[in-house]
Amino acid sequence: MERILVVGVTGAGKSTLARAVGERLDLPYYEMDALYFTGPDWTVNEGLIDEVQRLTSEPRWIIDSIGSPEVRDPLWEKADTVIRLDYTRRVIMPRVLRRSLRRTVIRESIFGGNRETWAGWLSREHPVWWAWSQHAGRRREIERRIGDPRFAPLTTHRFARPDDAETWLATLG
Repeated sequence: MERILVVGVTGAGKSTLARAVGERLDLPYYEMDALYFTGPDWTVNEGLIDEVQRLTSEPRWIIDSIGSPEVRDPLWEKADTVIRLDYTRRVIMPRVLRRSLRRTVIRESIFGGNRETWAGWLSREHPVWWAWSQHAGRRREIERRIGDPRFAPLTTHRFARPDDAETWLATLG
C-alpha cells in the first residue's frame, strides 16, 4: 500500500480515514477538495490535472476521492490500493448533517478559504443535498470502477460499516 485512494460518497469519512492511514503508513496525504477548490467563491483549480499528475507521479501518497471526472482515470491508473467506504444513507446523512451544521455555525474556513453558509443550504450543490442526491450514483460508479478490468490489479478493501474500517485501521502500522 503505497498509492492509495480512499473512496466513498460525500460524508462517508474519506478525509478522516485517509488522514489516519497516511499518518500510520507515513504517506503524504492530499485532500481532493482542497486541490480542487483553490480560492474564494469556490474557485476551481485550473491547474488541477497538472497538479494531480505531479502528486501521483510520486512513489507514495494517499488521496481521499474517487476523483473529479477530469482526473478520475489517472488517479485510478496510478493507485495500487482502493479503500472503499460503502456506507448506507443511514450512516452518511447524520455525519454530513453534523459536519455541515458545525461548519456553518462556527464559520469554519475550508477549501481555499471558503465557508458553508446558511444560504448555501438551499443550493443543490450543498454537501447535505449532494450527499443525498448523489449517494446511489456514486456507489454505482465506484462499483463499476472496481469491476473494470483496467483496475483489476488494485487491492481493494471494502468496508460496509464504520466499525469495520476502524478495526482494520487498528491493524495498520
